Amino acid sequence: MQQGLSVSYFWSKDFLLSKKMLWAFFISNLLGTVYGYEWYWAQMVDTIANYPVWYVYFVPDSPTASLFFTLSIGFLLMDRSLDQQPNKLYRAIRGFVEAFALITSFKYGIWAVAMIWTGAWQGVPVGWDGWMLTGSHLAMAVEALLFVRWYRYRLTAIIIVAIWTFWNDFMDYERGIFPRLPRELEDNLHTIEWFTVGLSMTGILIAVICLLTRKKRST
Repeated sequence: MQQGLSVSYFWSKDFLLSKKMLWAFFISNLLGTVYGYEWYWAQMVDTIANYPVWYVYFVPDSPTASLFFTLSIGFLLMDRSLDQQPNKLYRAIRGFVEAFALITSFKYGIWAVAMIWTGAWQGVPVGWDGWMLTGSHLAMAVEALLFVRWYRYRLTAIIIVAIWTFWNDFMDYERGIFPRLPRELEDNLHTIEWFTVGLSMTGILIAVICLLTRKKRST
């Protein structure tokens, strides 16, 4: 088999960072983000009507993760056109976006799939939309892990995103604005809360390990 057709080529730098693939990831995730916000729209409207307005920022978990991943791809696209070294503000913003994309895309990608199939185990029907959401959310987690090799975030960005992530968990389960669940899962809410916090911790740990690995390779 030729090198260009080997399986490893499809997660190589030459393939994933090609202009066509970056645009494909950017557009597909942008469309998924729009769909995600539309999916959460009714809950966002209800939240604004019944809670302080700022609570709404903590409602659309998955589409916000997808939005930041889309932005992280945008930065990779910009790498191809920048003629000079970015300034500190650009690097700081980019680092925050990338850390947010990695931690939340992994977290909510796994979370959504777990909720769909835990519900299915308890009798919730899985239609075409359940399969579609399973595939798209698994893709969220996988693509974040694929592109972390080219992320440039630092520890400060991880700390800021960690604060947001745990605050989001607090808002979801202590203030009651968690994503709407099937009735069959309502009696598992306490377990779901701790599962969600565990995913937050795992995502943050992955971000730290990737950062340390990058620093080790650069020395």
